[in-house]
Amino acid sequence: MLSESLHRQLSSYALAASASGVGLLALTQPAEGKILYTPAHVKIGEQTVFLDLNHDGQTDFSFRHFGTCTSACKGWTFVLSVYPVGTSNKKWGGESHYVVKFASALQEGVQIGPQGKMYTGPDWMAWFQYGSHNDERGPWANVKRRYLGLEFVAKDGYHYGWARLNIGYTSAAGEATGTLTGYAYETIPNKPIVSGRTHGSDVIELEPGSLGVLAVGASKRQSVEK
Repeated sequence: MLSESLHRQLSSYALAASASGVGLLALTQPAEGKILYTPAHVKIGEQTVFLDLNHDGQTDFSFRHFGTCTSACKGWTFVLSVYPVGTSNKKWGGESHYVVKFASALQEGVQIGPQGKMYTGPDWMAWFQYGSHNDERGPWANVKRRYLGLEFVAKDGYHYGWARLNIGYTSAAGEATGTLTGYAYETIPNKPIVSGRTHGSDVIELEPGSLGVLAVGASKRQSVEK
């Protein structure tokens, strides 16, 4: 279900387009179903990043990136994890690497829906170690433009979406980085969405500075940048 603030924003888009002669009447008809895509450029660092997929003011998922000093600080271990908020939200995953389960790093073009490999609970995405011994594990280790399949519950039922991320590790600098570069969801409950599809007559790209809002840290809110 479209939140009231999001519906007002889409309606204003439609009015502005109508005034300029652009036919965007479909924006005022969410019952037909739309994919709402939000570009982003948000670093996942020491603070938790909260993701509100449908912009209703409720956090659906969070990302955490933490490091620990190992063996009297002769090396460091960095772990990037995803956490569904609540017991109903899920992500595509369950891949086992070294006994640990990881969330899947999907390619573009994967259908995310009721038949996907969805399950709840926190999951690792990537694991990096550097120091006397350098190592990396997990499907998200050193990848670009990969997609996390997501399922979340709203007032009108379950919806499907995705988050696009780049995950990297620089052994020379001893740094692990994560960047959320965009996310999208399907407005019709239980309707699948295709990972990475950001263009088409049924896709609405939102302005990241207005509707694409993420919470960073326990009490800080930050607008995403394109």
